[in-house]
Amino acid sequence: MANNAACRRRCGDPLLLTMPALPAKLPHTGTTIFTVMSALAAEHGAVNLGQGFPDFGADPALLQALTDAMAAGHNQYPPMTGVPALREAVAAKLNALYGSAYDPGSDITITAGGTQGLFTALQCCVGPGDEVLIIEPAYDSYDPAIRLAGGVPVGVPMTAEYRIDWPAVRAALTPRTRALVLNTPHNPSGRVATAQDLAELAQIAEQHDLFVISDEVYEHMVFDGAAHESVARHPALRERSFLVSSFGKTFHVTGWKVGFVAAPPALSAAFRRLHQYTVFTVHTPSQHALAAYLANPAPWQGLSAFYQAKRDRFRAAVAATPLKLLPCEGTYFQTVDYSAVSDLPELDFARWLTTELGVAAIPLAGFYQRPQERRHVRFCFAKRDDTLAEAARRLGRLAAA
Repeated sequence: MANNAACRRRCGDPLLLTMPALPAKLPHTGTTIFTVMSALAAEHGAVNLGQGFPDFGADPALLQALTDAMAAGHNQYPPMTGVPALREAVAAKLNALYGSAYDPGSDITITAGGTQGLFTALQCCVGPGDEVLIIEPAYDSYDPAIRLAGGVPVGVPMTAEYRIDWPAVRAALTPRTRALVLNTPHNPSGRVATAQDLAELAQIAEQHDLFVISDEVYEHMVFDGAAHESVARHPALRERSFLVSSFGKTFHVTGWKVGFVAAPPALSAAFRRLHQYTVFTVHTPSQHALAAYLANPAPWQGLSAFYQAKRDRFRAAVAATPLKLLPCEGTYFQTVDYSAVSDLPELDFARWLTTELGVAAIPLAGFYQRPQERRHVRFCFAKRDDTLAEAARRLGRLAAA
């Protein structure tokens, strides 16, 4: 019998195989709302204005630069910190825009998208028991990244108008507060932090010796003539901040998953110690293609006008429905209040909108540690004009409750 049992184990008999217990990491985290709503949209043939990705192509010049990079033999490992030409282009752009003095050798690291940059930045400045303030509603990767570092995410809700509530931020500070995550332009609300916001943050960060992780992936999508207020623009913040951005968002290639983190030398050194064992490095030909493409500033300089035109067309169409448009100062997201249409909770309304009207949106309730029901959902307008027109036609069937 013993020999039979041993044989059955070697042969993979599922009745006798035993597995060690898995560590309970993120036990309460399920599938992201973006995946859920995109799957529902595909199942029902809905216009997907939920997940934030363009449905139009990238500039052919960028795609040709990628082809050229591969043909030129740029297909092996690049330096761990990123291709020098790309780091130089990033530093030059940041320094020209914000009056900073980032050094491409010591201060710029190319990452596998913005999310990896955010994750690694949090891992290198947060330890067990450290508290990290996140401004809610917040992008859903912040909370798990903090928890995986052993930290404690502390949600601080924005005001009713989706402005940063600085008195609430100050009230949330404790001796254990280690860092604050800033996101501007803000996903999902579409709000943009002001110069006064950055001044307030600098004062708090200096008084309480905090690190700042600044998610600026929508930095080139700021509307109506406003300026993007980067931590790079503020010397006191620049010295204690990890600035995270994304080429995927800027150049309509979210699937390339290439971004960067800018930070002063001491913070960059800590970041790179973890980066080298997380991804080590990033897709080589994409880096060379982006470096060549950045030689022409016109694509990113024209991005705000490009998306403002889409925003304005989409808002004009939605204004003819019972949905109430909330301010959209930046990003490619439009939040609406549907309280004149339905009293359903946000997730239920988003599901109903997808299955019954054929338009997918994202409920804002899921962007909080403790879900808040304000009857708000978010649409993405980074879509072709015909896609937005069809979504608007379907939303036109909404009737006031």
